Amino acid sequence: MIENLPDTTVSAVSRRLLSMRQEAGVSALGHVLTLVISAEGSLDESVIEAANHASSEHPMRVIVLITRPEAEPRLDAEIRVGADAGASDVIVLRAGGAVASGVEGLVTGLLLPDAPVAVWWPASAPDRPGADPLGRIGQRRITDAAAVGGAGWETRIAGYTPGDTDLAWTRLTRWREYLAAILDQPPHETVTAVEVIGSEASPSTELLAAWLELALEVPTSCTLLDRSLHAEGLHSVRLVRAGGDAVLERLSPTRAELRQPGQPTHEIVLPRRTLSECLAEELRGLHEDVMYGRVLAQLARTRNTNQS
Repeated sequence: MIENLPDTTVSAVSRRLLSMRQEAGVSALGHVLTLVISAEGSLDESVIEAANHASSEHPMRVIVLITRPEAEPRLDAEIRVGADAGASDVIVLRAGGAVASGVEGLVTGLLLPDAPVAVWWPASAPDRPGADPLGRIGQRRITDAAAVGGAGWETRIAGYTPGDTDLAWTRLTRWREYLAAILDQPPHETVTAVEVIGSEASPSTELLAAWLELALEVPTSCTLLDRSLHAEGLHSVRLVRAGGDAVLERLSPTRAELRQPGQPTHEIVLPRRTLSECLAEELRGLHEDVMYGRVLAQLARTRNTNQS
């Protein structure tokens, strides 16, 4: 069920949402959180689709706030419940002109009571999410540096606040799992150096190098390939050991290859993670990601060392 409310108010949206849930026989009692999605310009349906998919694991209220400061000062809304919203309520707010300046007030009246709040910027994001008006109401603040070519990434590294995270980090989960598994298997030789190669368009490359350097405490090199040579993501990781190197290298968007001395080459299923998978993972724990904060600090130290 979808209904449009042109030139409306937040209180009118709240009242109509309640009546629509009653008409559709949908209850909000099982919702565990509110997800606020902040965007500019037009509505990206793939973003709402990712949130709806994640709602199957985390029933929630989704508030999509689209600000257009150059537009006529008014608030238009769209409410989706039932089959059109997955296991969630979806409220799309389009705020124009002066109305767009009070984003916090537009959202707070629609939050689920006594439920945690996550704020997601799927494209452009504030340099310091924790200081943003929307960021201040969220226990979890999710950005995606890769979606905007790394814009604002350096400032967010320096301005990290507990509760911040980025999908560039979430996309590394399977790589981190496989690399940890390699080290858990024989031969149990000490890693003496690490080499990470990936696209310059992917913040994940530097994050993985910083994580490995932090975890293994060995010299770690990070090579960023021109995006014309490697368009996106990680390319390979080499763990240097006395008895021979272990290399995990991506062959395609779905497959990777593991090469180790004295062992047959293994082909591994390693698909690039979808937006909905990454979002669902981030919403599983709305507490501070301590490791992400430590990796950002390590990355900042590495950059400072390289510049000095």
